[in-house]
Amino acid sequence: MDYADILHALQFVTPFDLYRLRIGIDALLDDPARLLPVKRRVHIGLEILFFNARENRVMTGVVEKVQRTTLDVRAKPEGTFWRIPLYAVNMAGVDAGIHAASSAEPSGKDHFKVGDAIGFHGRDNRERYGVILKINQKTATILTREGTRWRVAFSLLFKVMDGDMAAGGTLYSS
Repeated sequence: MDYADILHALQFVTPFDLYRLRIGIDALLDDPARLLPVKRRVHIGLEILFFNARENRVMTGVVEKVQRTTLDVRAKPEGTFWRIPLYAVNMAGVDAGIHAASSAEPSGKDHFKVGDAIGFHGRDNRERYGVILKINQKTATILTREGTRWRVAFSLLFKVMDGDMAAGGTLYSS
């Protein structure tokens, strides 16, 4: 599914239309018949992929508890605990990223996730590089290679290809 095309099309609808669409989507998500296939496949100890809306990324975790409409999951490798809705489980392993084919540079919140290697120009107009620590409503919290934290608007960020960070390395090289 091309999420970028859907979001692009929704840019031109009214807030009321978006609200009605959200109500309809919520009803579909809460439909027990849709949740049943997921619930039948998950069990304690199963390693799953799930979408973390707070960090805007797919994460790996191990199911610790199955409830009626939610799962308690321990994220790997961080070990953080998450209670997620059943519909957040990515059973098919689909790419959940939003890739805008029409624009060369991503500019919105949906194009970034926690852990992305990014760059931006600081107040001193110096180019800085770092990693996204937190996704906020209008900004991202960035930890730079120098060890400083910045809150930067998404429109000012650009993704970078950094071999150390892409390979799971640290921000700081020796």
